[in-house]
Amino acid sequence: MKTKRMLKTVIDAMMTIALLLLMAYERIGQAAHEWIGVGMFVLFVIHHVLNAGWSKNVLNGRYTAQRVLQTVIVALVFISMLGSMVSGIMLSRHAFAFLSLTGGRAFARTLHMLSGYWGFVFMSLHLGLHWGVVTNMARKLVGNPSEVRKWVLRTIAIFIAGYGTYAFFKRGIGSYMLLVTRFAFFDFEEPLLLFWLDYIAVMGLFIAIGYHMPKALKDRKRQDGFKEEK
Repeated sequence: MKTKRMLKTVIDAMMTIALLLLMAYERIGQAAHEWIGVGMFVLFVIHHVLNAGWSKNVLNGRYTAQRVLQTVIVALVFISMLGSMVSGIMLSRHAFAFLSLTGGRAFARTLHMLSGYWGFVFMSLHLGLHWGVVTNMARKLVGNPSEVRKWVLRTIAIFIAGYGTYAFFKRGIGSYMLLVTRFAFFDFEEPLLLFWLDYIAVMGLFIAIGYHMPKALKDRKRQDGFKEEK
C-alpha cells in the first residue's frame, strides 16, 4: 500500500472513531468532547489536504448522477462540520474558554445539535460511497471470499442495517435531526459500550445506504436507457 493511501486510511479511521466518541457527548464529559471535537476538525482539514486533487477538479469534467451525489454529500459534510466547529467554539467552556464568548448560546446549542446529528448521517453516507475501497483492501489482504463467506458477510450486513434502523428510532436520532427534541438524552446507568454499539449499527445502516445509492442510480440509468430504446 502506498504511503499516501495508507495515511488517508489512518486519517479516515481516526475520524470515524472520533465521530463515535463525539456522539457520546455527556457520557465522556464536556472537556473531552471539546478537545476531541478540535481533533476531529484538524483531521478533517488533513483529510481535505490529502484529497486536494479532488477539490481542484470539482468544477472540471462531466457530472454524472453519481458524481453529483458524491459532490452534494461532500458539501453537506463540509457544512455540518463548519456548523459544529462554529457552534462548538461559541459554547466552549474549556478548549476556547479564553475567547470569553457569552452571546448567542441558545442559537449555538440548536446549531450544534443539528450539525452534530446531520453530520453523523452525512459522514456515514460519505463513508458508504467509498466503502468499495475498504472491500477492495480486504480482498487484497485475505483474497476473494467463497460463496459461503459472501452470504455470511451479506447476512451480517443485513443484520447490522436492520438493527441500525431499530437503533436509529430507539436513540431518537431522527427527532434530534428535526428538532422535535431539542436536548439529547443520555442514560448514565447504561453501559457506554451498548451506546456505542447502537451508534455503530446506525452508522452501518447509512454506510449501507451510501454504498448502494450509486448502484441504484446506475440501475435507474440502465432502465431509462432500455425504455428509450423500446
